[in-house]
Amino acid sequence: MKSIVFFICFITCITTFADTAWTHGVRGRITSETGILVEAEYDNGDPMSYSAVEVFNLEEKLPFQTGRTDRNGRFLFLPDKSGDWKVVINDGMGHRLAVKTSVDENINLNKNSGQSDSIADRGSLSRYEKVLMGITMIFGIFGFIFWWNGRKFRSKYDV
Repeated sequence: MKSIVFFICFITCITTFADTAWTHGVRGRITSETGILVEAEYDNGDPMSYSAVEVFNLEEKLPFQTGRTDRNGRFLFLPDKSGDWKVVINDGMGHRLAVKTSVDENINLNKNSGQSDSIADRGSLSRYEKVLMGITMIFGIFGFIFWWNGRKFRSKYDV
């Protein structure tokens, strides 16, 4: 009994005084800098609002920066060195945009950069073809499920 009371007192003391023992201060400032602006939108013109963004320097394996687009589908980042960069925007619903660019020493975009790597920009399928393909996939999946369940049902009651 004494050990339980001691344990509860010990945990209470640690949680009470831990925040004052391990705290540190913070500082911040707001400045005006130039950076690289990426705009993402769907093929109908609607912005890819609040989509996940990952910025990669192609020379490194880990992302340089992660975040989300704003409500207008824009994301701004400031590269720390020149080179080739890739920005991947994913809305979590199957839409993904990958844009590559080249940045010089003065953080200026090189000509012919900012090329999109999305399937929609390659012109492979129209919007109606995508809708038809989606409906076909749904019918195919449910057809397989019903066939599978019917096969099990028939094998149970076959004489």
